[in-house]
Amino acid sequence: MTILYSERNSPPVRENVGTCVNTLADLEPAVSLFHGLSDPTRLAIIRFLSVREYRVIDLTEKLGLAQSTISAHLSCLRDCGLVTSRAQGRASLFTLSQDAGPVLRNLLTAAEQLLIVTSDTIDLCLTYGTVNESSRTLTSPKIRNHISERLV
Repeated sequence: MTILYSERNSPPVRENVGTCVNTLADLEPAVSLFHGLSDPTRLAIIRFLSVREYRVIDLTEKLGLAQSTISAHLSCLRDCGLVTSRAQGRASLFTLSQDAGPVLRNLLTAAEQLLIVTSDTIDLCLTYGTVNESSRTLTSPKIRNHISERLV
């Protein structure tokens, strides 16, 4: 599956991937991936695991969350093939999977570059940003101007 097209929308940038995206349903695997990465806890876990292995207890201390919460997110990431674990005594050490790890690191690097390029625009997005129309504490002139422009 491919989600990137050339400027002319045909053929796909990566022709060797297989079938073209012809319907929204063709994008469902990519949507699932990005939805999974949109959870702040899972993204934080992935960022920690991109550096080194961690035990659940280490991640609970770093993130200040319950062991059950961290375990549930690690289970989700493992089910998706993004994370693997190995036993170390009675504990398990988690790391990014050997296959997905390098690609995931590249994806996170690309996302960071995209955030640099788009600056505040992503954060100010009225749908998904951290600032929305119902916010009552719009003290920043930049935020007020952005929202005013979008509402006009």
